Amino acid sequence: MVLFMAFILQFVYRASMVAENKHSLVSEDYYKDEIHYQEEIDKVNKGNALKENISVIQNENGLLIRFPKEFETSSLSGTVYFKRLSNEKLDFSKDIKDNLSDHTILIPDEQLVDGKWELKIDWKVKDESYMYKETLFY
Repeated sequence: MVLFMAFILQFVYRASMVAENKHSLVSEDYYKDEIHYQEEIDKVNKGNALKENISVIQNENGLLIRFPKEFETSSLSGTVYFKRLSNEKLDFSKDIKDNLSDHTILIPDEQLVDGKWELKIDWKVKDESYMYKETLFY
């Protein structure tokens, strides 16, 4: 009985105290993010209502993000977020204005590690806000 209790206690210790078994939330500001969730849903629905929404295409050079042609590139702004849930050190973002070329943004192959990515594009055209979300397997 004592050996069994010792085994269980060392298991609990390893699961909760050892640094390599770090348990973290998907977002550090989970509760604050939850308040704005309805706003995100509204922006995603607004984007889906467009004649042409954002499209994401994987090619030999990387990932190509294509914005709707109905908008002028000079009026587009916002941020493209890539989140790797398994390793937050791989997360990165790109500013749309700085990286936009002929309604497209190319994310080079070297920046994307194979696996599951959460893509979130928070973009604006003048005063209208839109959002695009997709889970990618690269």
